[in-house]
Amino acid sequence: MQRISVIGTSGSGKTTLAKQISQRLAIPHIELDYLHWEPNWVEAPNDVMREKVAQALTGNSWVVDGNYGQVRDIVWGQADTIVWLDYSFPVVMSRVIRRSFQRVVTQQEVCNGNRETWKITFSKDSVILWALTKHHKNRQKHPQLFAQPEYSHLRIVHLRSPKATQNWLSSFSTVSQISSS
Repeated sequence: MQRISVIGTSGSGKTTLAKQISQRLAIPHIELDYLHWEPNWVEAPNDVMREKVAQALTGNSWVVDGNYGQVRDIVWGQADTIVWLDYSFPVVMSRVIRRSFQRVVTQQEVCNGNRETWKITFSKDSVILWALTKHHKNRQKHPQLFAQPEYSHLRIVHLRSPKATQNWLSSFSTVSQISSS
C-alpha cells in the first residue's frame, strides 16, 4: 500500500484520514480540492487539473483524497489501494453540516484562500446540498466503477463507519505493518 486514493461523500472524513495515513506511512498527501479550486472558487479547467494531478502523482508513494471524476483514470490508474469511506447518510450529513457551519463561523480557509460563507452554504453551490444529492448516487456508482477491468488491480478497503475506519487505521502500529498490508 504505497499509492492510496481515499474516496467518499463530502463530509465523510477523506482529508482527515488521508492526513493520518500520510503521517503513518511518511508519504506525501495530495488534496484534490487544492488542485481543482483556484482562488475565488474558480474551477481549474479540466486539462489544467489533469496536468496538475499527473504532476502531483509522479512519486512512487502518495495518498490522495477526493472524488473528481475528470481525474479518476489518472488517480485510480496509478493507485494500488482505494479506501472508500462509505458511511451512512446521517453520519455524513451531520459531519458536513457541522463542518460547514464551523468553517463559516471561524472563517477557516478551505483551499487556496477560499472560505465557505453563509451565502455559499445556503446556495445551489452548497457542499451540504452536494452531499445531500450525491450520497446515494456515490454508494451505487462506486461498486460499479470498482468492477471495471481497468481498475481490477486495485485493493478496495471498504469502511462503513467511523469506528471501522479507526479500527482499520489503528490495526497497524508501524509504517512497515501498513506498507505490507
